[in-house]
Amino acid sequence: MTSDLTDLATEIAIDPRQAIGIPLALVGAVFLSLGAQFQHRGVNKVEALTGAVTGGLSVRQLTRLLARPSWVFGSLMLGLAVVFQLTSLAFAPIIVVQPLGAVALVITAVLNARVSRVKLNRASVIAISMCVGGVGLFVTVAAFTAVDKPVTDQNLVTILIVLAVVLLAFALAFGFLRRRSQAIFYILGAGVLYGFVATLAKVIINRTQNGNFEWLTLTCVLGLLLAAVLGAYFVQNAYASGPPDLVIAGLTVVDPLVAVGIGIVVLGEASQAPPAAAIAFVVAGAIAIWGVFLLARYHPQLDR
Repeated sequence: MTSDLTDLATEIAIDPRQAIGIPLALVGAVFLSLGAQFQHRGVNKVEALTGAVTGGLSVRQLTRLLARPSWVFGSLMLGLAVVFQLTSLAFAPIIVVQPLGAVALVITAVLNARVSRVKLNRASVIAISMCVGGVGLFVTVAAFTAVDKPVTDQNLVTILIVLAVVLLAFALAFGFLRRRSQAIFYILGAGVLYGFVATLAKVIINRTQNGNFEWLTLTCVLGLLLAAVLGAYFVQNAYASGPPDLVIAGLTVVDPLVAVGIGIVVLGEASQAPPAAAIAFVVAGAIAIWGVFLLARYHPQLDR
């Protein structure tokens, strides 16, 4: 029995550096929540002045956002969230810190209920619990099985090729379907793109720490910027068509699942995880995603 426990402890190594990355990610989640609430208020005010958003925010509406103090303040909060998230990625693997953004969902749900004076119904509370519970299970398993590995050139090329396909697919989908797009489309799109942003940020940090900053890393920076810009545009459109807690639910579930998927499949961060952990990842991810769709269906602030 003692021998079995020793073998298990040898297989599952816990990096003390993760103890630094986790609280940094949690602080980032708080700023994410505050930023979402203020940006949502700014978008709503611009929409009230210029008319309902159809087919995506126009250049005129985007320009007006820059003049809204609430939106600008929200952007500063999101900037701080990004700083804390990137710092956390320097200390811990993606699959440990990225899912912790789900904490922002609870904070945003409470803030939005108070600001909008709309009480969450039972179905919405269950959906939020599924999102947070699924992500919580995911990060608990990841914390004991994840390992940080150097990113090879082959890894980076694979990520960049997949990102190029994703960017093209979403750009075409938006071009042809924007008149019929609902909040869930923008939320899923932003979540996927931000998942790549987190992954590329981790790659850049990893390669810089290993003294490997060259043209391929610069290409990675360009890909990160493109994904961040399109993802940010999708987020603003999501605010125009859905409540902030729904937007944060999508981002804090889809974003980490995409980043984690890349971390597992391409970067091999879960290479030492036992089969039971892989099953737990799948179950936890399914619960969290189901929670997002339930929230999109039953949230009291959405028009039916």
